Amino acid sequence: MKSFIKISLLFFLITSTLFATVYLGLGFLVSLHSTKPEKADVIVVLGGDNGLRVEKGTELYKAGYAKNIVLTGIDSRYYSPSRPNWRERRMLEAGVPKKAITVDIWSETTWEEAENTSDLMDKKGWNSALVVSDPPHMLRLHKTWTQAFAGSSKQFILVTTEPEWWHPLFWWRDPFSKQFVINEIKKNIYYLLAYY
Repeated sequence: MKSFIKISLLFFLITSTLFATVYLGLGFLVSLHSTKPEKADVIVVLGGDNGLRVEKGTELYKAGYAKNIVLTGIDSRYYSPSRPNWRERRMLEAGVPKKAITVDIWSETTWEEAENTSDLMDKKGWNSALVVSDPPHMLRLHKTWTQAFAGSSKQFILVTTEPEWWHPLFWWRDPFSKQFVINEIKKNIYYLLAYY
């Protein structure tokens, strides 16, 4: 009986430790593929943000990392070149020239953003891109953009925003961060089944 209790307790401790390690490690897993920016042909600012991605893209442009910007995730139903979307307006107000900004109004998903940007890069003769998004988005971006660029000479570098709510170890403490990570785990599983 005592040996059964010891084995059960040991099993519980090992299982709990393993679960805690995996759970806490999810923040590192989803944000793993971000790197430092390098000079590129275009900065791709992905949609779905509240302004941090636009700020990072503007910062990279002003620092001279690229001469072109692509803004994705802007709804075609509400876009007109004569009435720029708030994201484009924010860049223009920060001093980015209108001629440097290309607006992608057709992409609705991360997969479409990658494929449509790849096609645009072919048309424009661009070979390298800095892709800007939030830290928990990096794992899915890495897989998606790798797939979209497969068989070509195009390259991409993932660059993250620096949100106050993000910490890769304590991601579960902030409600927004926690929801983002859990959604990304679900989306990674879906993308694995649907696209890869």
